[in-house]
Amino acid sequence: MSRRMAILSRRSSSSWPFSSFSGGLSGEPRISPAEAEAVAEEAAEDEGRWSRMIPELLAEIVRRVEAGAERWPPRKDVVSCACVCRRWREVAKGVVRPPAECGKITFPSSLKQPGPRDFPIQCFIKRNKRNSTFYLYLGLTQSFIDKGKFLLAARRFRHGAHTEYIISLDADDLSQGSSAYMGKLRSDFLGTKFAIYDTRPPIMILRHHYAAANPAAGLGASGSVPSSLLAATLKSARSRTNSTFLNPEDQEECIALWSPTVLRNKAPRWHEHLQCWCLNFHGRVTVASVKNFQLVAAVGDEETVLLQFGKVGDDTFTMDYRHPLSAFQAFAICLTSFGTKLACE
Repeated sequence: MSRRMAILSRRSSSSWPFSSFSGGLSGEPRISPAEAEAVAEEAAEDEGRWSRMIPELLAEIVRRVEAGAERWPPRKDVVSCACVCRRWREVAKGVVRPPAECGKITFPSSLKQPGPRDFPIQCFIKRNKRNSTFYLYLGLTQSFIDKGKFLLAARRFRHGAHTEYIISLDADDLSQGSSAYMGKLRSDFLGTKFAIYDTRPPIMILRHHYAAANPAAGLGASGSVPSSLLAATLKSARSRTNSTFLNPEDQEECIALWSPTVLRNKAPRWHEHLQCWCLNFHGRVTVASVKNFQLVAAVGDEETVLLQFGKVGDDTFTMDYRHPLSAFQAFAICLTSFGTKLACE
């Protein structure tokens, strides 16, 4: 085995196999300067060799690997193909369809792309109360006890009158200066209004700012069922957006693409036998909690749940999302359910 392959095999043992594709995270093993120089020289030689492969053959190889890796962990083979060289990465990105089309999360960019329309992507969140850290995992089975595939981590910080959640690809490095930094969630003093800042969007010609009302603020004191409807708005705040457009056509396309999407709590129904207002979580929520909620479109289809969040254990919560929300957006919205809200006390 070559020195380069030996180092790559060490990196592949980390908890986040996207790290080699996304530019390297701080949790990777350290190598000496001499070792790094030798690896760089060997990588340049290998890239030239692998990039000269016939395009049709290369595309067929990636397609077969992708077809045989429907779920994680086998799907890491697709990421490995994208890590071979620049040419392989371009082909892999062309073969692998976005989550809206294939319903799968493959690359880090998939976390900021909308989910599928026809069915939700099922995830779960684990909370660590000791260090105020939250971990998002992709569910691999229908069970609530599987380890899942790590996707994102967030940690709560207090900054004066505001609370911030730093969201990162690296569970061990949750700082804005990290290469794994994905964005942040910031609340007001009362904990009822939140802003989601996205610094690494999948569309590189526009940098967005999202605003969202707290979906848990409208929940009744009785627990899991809201007594009133609450609108949660995701919108582009042009006044706080740093934009770089290629041409006027791109500007019009982006404005149309990121038009405001308004979500609200799904209306509960009265259960005659239980004599209370209830929501059907289809077995994905097992514990009554004020944090449980379902969001639907305020206009149009009011039955399709676009985001569902609920408690299944002391520190475990399910999160199911679909188009037009991405995993990053859904995770940030669910984080608004944690913490103290002075206006609701």
